[in-house]
Amino acid sequence: MPQLLRVQNFTVSEDGIAAGWNQRLESPFGDVDRPERLFAWAGATAGWPGRVDPGGSRGLDDYFTRDFANNIGAEIMGRNKFGPWRGPWPDHQWRGWWGEEPPFHTPVFVMTHHERPSFTLSDTTFHFVGGDPATVLEQAREAARGKDVRLGGGVTTIRRFLEADLVDTMHVAVAPLELGSGLKLWESPDELLDRFHLEVVPSPSGVRHHLFWRG
Repeated sequence: MPQLLRVQNFTVSEDGIAAGWNQRLESPFGDVDRPERLFAWAGATAGWPGRVDPGGSRGLDDYFTRDFANNIGAEIMGRNKFGPWRGPWPDHQWRGWWGEEPPFHTPVFVMTHHERPSFTLSDTTFHFVGGDPATVLEQAREAARGKDVRLGGGVTTIRRFLEADLVDTMHVAVAPLELGSGLKLWESPDELLDRFHLEVVPSPSGVRHHLFWRG
C-alpha cells in the first residue's frame, strides 16, 4: 500500500476561512469571534479526546473524530500551527499550545525558516525543518514507517502542498457559519475538482463533510 498524505478533520467556515488575521499568544486563531464555533461539531462527539464527561454524539461526526489518528505515522504542520511567533525564535522555551501531552502521538515535522533542536513531549517528538514541501514530506514518510502522513495545517501550509500536487486525500469539515475575513483555504471547493473527486456528506450537526480523493 502506498503512503498517503492526508488532510484530516480540517475545519473551515462556509466562506472558506479557517483562522483570522493577527494570530498572537492570547488569540491562537487570530481575530475570529468565538473560534470554538468552528470545532463545535467535533467537541460534541463521544470520541472527542478532550471529553471529560460521559455522553457525546454518535454517528457521522463521531466517526470522523475517531478516525483522526487511524494509520497515521507522522504529522506535518506549519510553524504557526505550532506557535504564534514569526522570524527568529526569541528562545526555545515555547513547546507548543498543547501542554505536556500533545494529541499527535507521532513524530511531528514543523516547517520553518528558523530551525531549532528537536524535543520530545510524552510520545510526540517535534522536529523543526526547512526545505520545500516535497523534501519535508520525504522526511515525514521515512519517520512514519509505512503508515500515512497527516498534513495538519494551517491554511498556508495546506495550500503549499496542494500547489505542489502532493496531497492524496482530504477531509474538510465546513461549519455552518461565516467568518467574513481571514485565512482562506478556498473561494470554493470546486477549485480542486481538476485534480480531485469530491463527495459532500451532510451531518445532522449542520456540518458538511467534504471528502476529496485523487482523480
